[in-house]
Amino acid sequence: MDDRPRTPPLSPYATFTRESWATLRADTPLTLDQADLERLGSLNDPIDMSEVEQIYLPISRLLAFYVTARQQLFRATQRFLGHSEHRVPFVIAVAGSVAVGKSTTARVLRALLARWPATPKVDLVTTDGFLLPNAALAREGLMARKGFPESYDVQGLLRFISDIKAGKRGVRAPVYSHLVYDVVRGEHVTIDQPDIVILEGLNVLQTGDRPRNGRVQPFVSDFIDFGIYLDADEPLLHRWYVERFMRLRETAFRDPQSYFRKFAQVSKQEALETAETLWSDINLPNLRENIRPTRARADLILRKGRSHRIEEVRLRKI
Repeated sequence: MDDRPRTPPLSPYATFTRESWATLRADTPLTLDQADLERLGSLNDPIDMSEVEQIYLPISRLLAFYVTARQQLFRATQRFLGHSEHRVPFVIAVAGSVAVGKSTTARVLRALLARWPATPKVDLVTTDGFLLPNAALAREGLMARKGFPESYDVQGLLRFISDIKAGKRGVRAPVYSHLVYDVVRGEHVTIDQPDIVILEGLNVLQTGDRPRNGRVQPFVSDFIDFGIYLDADEPLLHRWYVERFMRLRETAFRDPQSYFRKFAQVSKQEALETAETLWSDINLPNLRENIRPTRARADLILRKGRSHRIEEVRLRKI
């Protein structure tokens, strides 16, 4: 029997347990209260004050260092080039599977970052608004591929993030409604030179295809300053997705305007079978083919356990 110590596998990440990560909070103040958490939480994605203190406050402290360093580098480069300085936001991406809790993470981070002593302006944008309208998806036969890379207005999303990073004012992003399951025609949000932008979506860390003509095409991930990936085992994601669907059947799906209203009217068994089909035919293939492969591009990986708590943190080594 070989008793020699095994060499750990090579990894670009330093790995922390929940307890060891929590010590990195240092003296970062807690600026949220229970009422804030109740407002920021998502359906079927519980979050409590211990999660904020042990996980999100250290992240807030880390991001403060990254933002300051990036701003200093940007100003130095502008001086070197002889350009006049203009405001360019620091862009944070939050990626991961459906039902993993991206929305809660993005909202909690936004609230914490906006309460830094310098009170920066922090905007949150979801890439759902850049999904092609249902009419276009139906016309192209892509309704069953909604959420896959080809279902997005990629050029529109690229123009948006490029304009943001160029420091342009009044950049507009389309709005998506989960109630009607479609882009809302004529509605938009305006991003006007914030200090920080949080971009949340399934595929925000994805790269483009290899160029066939020798010309490199930019992708959204090229404009990201710091990427966060929320991770969990497939069985957990499966369970959370189905549980969320069944809870929505008792709540939001009952709204007369809901695209999914029919699932509030069928039997529980029929609704459960639908949720299982949506997971196995759409969400699981998208996770395996497109979402999980982007995990390796993240600067920070937050791995969740059975109770939706973040149990492990991986930080990319510099």
